[in-house]
Amino acid sequence: MRGAAAVLVAAGALALAGCGGTAHRATTTTTARGTGGAGPDPASATPPRAGRIPPLLSRSDVYAAGRPGRLMPVARRALSRIYVPASRSNAVDVIDPRTARVVGHFAVGALPQHITPSWDLRTLWVTNDLGNSLTPIDPQTGRPGRPVPVLDPYNLYFTADGRRAIVVAEAHRQLDFREPHTMRLVHTLPVPQCAGVDHMDYTADGRTALVSCEFAGRMIVVDLVHERVVKTIELKPGAMPQDVKLSPDGRTFYVADMMNNGVWLIDARRMREIRLQPTGAGAHGLYPSRDSRVLFVSNRGAGSITRISFRTRRPIGTWHLPGGGSPDMGGVSADGRVLWLSGRYNAEVYAISTTTGRLLHRIKVGLGPHGLCVWPQPGRYSIGHTGILR
Repeated sequence: MRGAAAVLVAAGALALAGCGGTAHRATTTTTARGTGGAGPDPASATPPRAGRIPPLLSRSDVYAAGRPGRLMPVARRALSRIYVPASRSNAVDVIDPRTARVVGHFAVGALPQHITPSWDLRTLWVTNDLGNSLTPIDPQTGRPGRPVPVLDPYNLYFTADGRRAIVVAEAHRQLDFREPHTMRLVHTLPVPQCAGVDHMDYTADGRTALVSCEFAGRMIVVDLVHERVVKTIELKPGAMPQDVKLSPDGRTFYVADMMNNGVWLIDARRMREIRLQPTGAGAHGLYPSRDSRVLFVSNRGAGSITRISFRTRRPIGTWHLPGGGSPDMGGVSADGRVLWLSGRYNAEVYAISTTTGRLLHRIKVGLGPHGLCVWPQPGRYSIGHTGILR
């Protein structure tokens, strides 16, 4: 959220709100450059064509293309790295997951918030919120390119057909539909009812988005085909919705609520609230496991990660970081063994075993680390954020 983040720049860390095995074992099955396991699935190895929404590999699992080792050829050529936007340092730190060490560092625009894979997986974009720019990173070299001017990019998504980038201009309360390579503005969708427009995910058919309105305590439903708001979903008074993720079967959206300390379940077909599931203080980021069985919820205020069963839609346990922390946003390793999360208020990154919950590494990085990107990841195309691949 840009509004509170701007206060942080002036007032300090307390004002910034918003948004298995070992790490060595988790990355030893590699190709020449990228992290892999089994070879890519034949159906997922053919690059999708922009202009149409690729059909799901499984009607019962929107994440079927994200199984361990199912890397697209372009992703297989990428360096295995963890890219960490340090919001208060105006920089990106680069971690080698094999050594758990920072191996790169470069300056970007003011207040970088997230690092987002492009739809075609060829570019990683750093969203420089106050810098009004996007910095491209070449995943094959890990090096940044020339920034592209873009208004207020708090977050970044792509339509499922690859035809448009969607820049989430939080401070301006609008979604900017842009050409996905040049970032030329095509259409602006004002969302005045959505103060703190932040995160989103799509229905299984890729035609509709559920979008969080952090400061308004509600969600909006956006028709991505016609680029218009079609519904508003009011949540409990005082709600502060954050990250959004669709269940593998496409029936339920999960929405983290930082103030109500849990996740909302929303019917993805009727687009209406089902219930609130408590998880922990400051529920913030949501990440499905590579086998599509578990949703990892980062509880930033509690310093913990809650696991929710997609089958029962109930928690199956909570892991607490030894000594505490502020787990925020990140992603799951390509082989599914490690959950990587930024420590928003502790200037660190956590590597956590997805089988035992053991903290494998605590790595110091720049100030205010936020939406880190684990790369490469399995999947055919990206619809944005820190890596929502299908």
